[in-house]
Amino acid sequence: MPLGLRGKKKAKSKETARLVEGEQAGAGVGSLPDPPVPARRLVFHTQLAHGSATGRVEDFSSIRELYEKIAGVFEISPSEILYCTLNTPKIDMEKLLGGQLGLEDFIFAHVKGLKKEVNIYKSEDSLGLTITDNGVGYAFIKRIKDGSIIDSVKTICVGDHIESINGENIVGWRHYEVAKKLKELKKEELFTLKLIEPKKAFEIEPRSKAGKSSADKIGTARGTLRLRSRGPATMKEMHSETKAKAIEKVDDLLELYMGIRDIDLATTMFEAGKDKNNPDEFATALDETLGDFAFPDEFVFDVWGAIGDAKQGGF
Repeated sequence: MPLGLRGKKKAKSKETARLVEGEQAGAGVGSLPDPPVPARRLVFHTQLAHGSATGRVEDFSSIRELYEKIAGVFEISPSEILYCTLNTPKIDMEKLLGGQLGLEDFIFAHVKGLKKEVNIYKSEDSLGLTITDNGVGYAFIKRIKDGSIIDSVKTICVGDHIESINGENIVGWRHYEVAKKLKELKKEELFTLKLIEPKKAFEIEPRSKAGKSSADKIGTARGTLRLRSRGPATMKEMHSETKAKAIEKVDDLLELYMGIRDIDLATTMFEAGKDKNNPDEFATALDETLGDFAFPDEFVFDVWGAIGDAKQGGF
């Protein structure tokens, strides 16, 4: 699948695009053509959607090549990538990477997470599914109709990759082939789907095992975050109401940056930082508490800010 570049609509951007395509600027009758303008080097930033450091990818012209580049950055197999979204780590089917990529788009790669096997009784002709695919062999669920058969099976979610139907592996099928297969399933009978959901943010070991490395974590941090200190914070005795507001703020930040709400995780992060003097110590505490997960720098700064406000009684 060719991958185009969606430029800005400003006149300058159009001119740049023409030059990249090899048009000669300023060439006229009886004059020598200007020397060719070197092609603009296009570099895109990328992260794993469940959390990672930021990487850079360039020199690709198809979805398959892009996946290979992303896989190389994070030292994973290209087959681990289910699909990519643009400018959001959330499983947002309206933000799927398709055939075009804007010059300032940030690429989030969603990789394989938990495997699921589900038995479903087909009581109606329509299952209520919309299927799409990533262009390189993985079909997944784009939409689930409210009140449909699939909607009643809460373990099936938008974004899940369909790996097999009744034991038949469908990796490599296009979305319309998968939809046809599902439509042809007999009514009033059970069928089985094997699904792989995208890896979610903060899929970590139980809290009793927190802080230990896990070999099955994809794209984990290669080192501890080191952040510039804003200066020591003064520790005051914190009222329970202030603490609750701070934890609620951290939970809001989890939703903003990671697309999840998890009050237990927010509490764990608050407890890890409440007695720290600077964001560097806080980042180290997060590594120790939550294993070797890599948090975006901006997220860590904002969480540290929420904890600092609580220490200063700013709520």
